[in-house]
Amino acid sequence: MDTVQTMASGFTLDLGPLKEPLGFIRVLEWVFTIFAFATTGGYSGTTHFTVKCAGSEQSLDVKPTFGYPFRLAAQPYGMPTCDGKFNETYLQGNFSSSAEFFVCVGVFGFLYCTATLILYLGYQSVYRQTTRGPFIDLVITAAFAFLWLVSSSAWGKGLTDVKWATNPEHLVENCANCHPGEFPSMGRLNASVIFGFLNLILWAGNCWFIYKETSFHKDPNPPPTVEEGGIPGP
Repeated sequence: MDTVQTMASGFTLDLGPLKEPLGFIRVLEWVFTIFAFATTGGYSGTTHFTVKCAGSEQSLDVKPTFGYPFRLAAQPYGMPTCDGKFNETYLQGNFSSSAEFFVCVGVFGFLYCTATLILYLGYQSVYRQTTRGPFIDLVITAAFAFLWLVSSSAWGKGLTDVKWATNPEHLVENCANCHPGEFPSMGRLNASVIFGFLNLILWAGNCWFIYKETSFHKDPNPPPTVEEGGIPGP
């Protein structure tokens, strides 16, 4: 009840926690979390191969497109035939589960970072004067560290499968008149996996600094001072 009344009493901005590891690392988590889900969620790419029929000097370009959430089987493209027609063809594979899981962890991590930064900078006294706040913060931060491990590993495997499914050399394996073209640009998706594991390091490392704010690390019964009537040291 006292905590609720204290928080309702007003917001007091204090940038001091940003100079401490607790606040500074949370800002880094906030930034890297945005990079992680933004580089994945907004991706759109194109693979390329050509079709050249026997007796014809003209090559037809085929450029299947794909993107987040990487349900490749839902991406149709026109496959030209040597008689001048087009057959509707689809890329193969559905890798949406790992991609959406990764983005979901990123979005919820971003929201949690925003909420805790408001708590650190506006209600620092409430956060540090209660034992429940740092403990809950520690548990949730450790949970996010585990989620970053799982989601980054899953998305890393999913990205490997996406690269294989959109590889032009793979797409033309069963086409005698097809020739592989340019590989799709995957630099942005490679960066997303890197950001995912960087978030794992940040969130796991931050657990130590949050642990130092809990009652498990602090002495719940500090020795009395002279002003409190304690016996002065030698």
